[in-house]
Amino acid sequence: MRRSWLLLLLLTVLVTSPARAEPQYQIEQMKDNVYRLTAGHYRSVFMVTDAGIFLTDPINDNAAAWLRDELDQRFSDTPIRYVAYSHNHFDHTYGGQEFAAEGVTFISHRLAREDLVRTRAETQIPDLVFDDTMSVYLGDSEVRMHYHGTNNGRGSVSMTFEPAGVLYVVDWIVLGRMPYKDLKGYDIHGMIDSTREVLNMDFDLLVGGHANAGTREDVEHYLGYLEALYAAVRDGMLQGKSLETLQEEIHLDDYSDLAIYEEWLPLNIAGVYRTLNDSSYMDMRSDLES
Repeated sequence: MRRSWLLLLLLTVLVTSPARAEPQYQIEQMKDNVYRLTAGHYRSVFMVTDAGIFLTDPINDNAAAWLRDELDQRFSDTPIRYVAYSHNHFDHTYGGQEFAAEGVTFISHRLAREDLVRTRAETQIPDLVFDDTMSVYLGDSEVRMHYHGTNNGRGSVSMTFEPAGVLYVVDWIVLGRMPYKDLKGYDIHGMIDSTREVLNMDFDLLVGGHANAGTREDVEHYLGYLEALYAAVRDGMLQGKSLETLQEEIHLDDYSDLAIYEEWLPLNIAGVYRTLNDSSYMDMRSDLES
């Protein structure tokens, strides 16, 4: 009887205990000599050439250590030459020290480096910075980095890998999924402007720091959502509507295909509402309807 009870208890524990969420690491060839690293919900890319390897965001210590070992096995004769940070946020830049070695140059936008230094981030600090654009050439390949202004974090840049035609953008373009929750740290105006700039660039495939890779049409769909979200919240605020009313009334059904739409739409609305109050003082305007 006691043995049966213990067996039943063991089965109950196995069934009811939550599975441990272990990060899943994977490398995929995206196009030509450009590869994507997946680490749980995070993505980064790297380019392999005869002249060396160009890495982007290391993501975190564990992901960087795993990637370093994989590169040693897969491309043992090809040294790492560059590591470039997409922006300043720790959940994309940590782990850089795993690649710090003689002959490796770390790159970021000037604002990203300033923030990493000022906040005493525990990662490798970039030794090469730029303000607007920078190109890095490795063999017959090129990486063009471009600053689009404010959008998410500090010093966020896009990176175009040529001749593959792969564009890497982190956080402010998320294909196939809603922007993150209540848009903490985002500038909705800047997100829209930066995404419009991207659509004026030449690329075949966009790889994001989260969610899906996609085409120009996917980026257009994402921009349409940002513009519709912004317009709906702004117009409601001009009519004197409260945040709670906006969250009840706004339904952007044309974009309900985006992952986590139901859960994050009210949060996205709250993020735009907060941004318009913080940056544009909408809540202090006497000309708005009450």
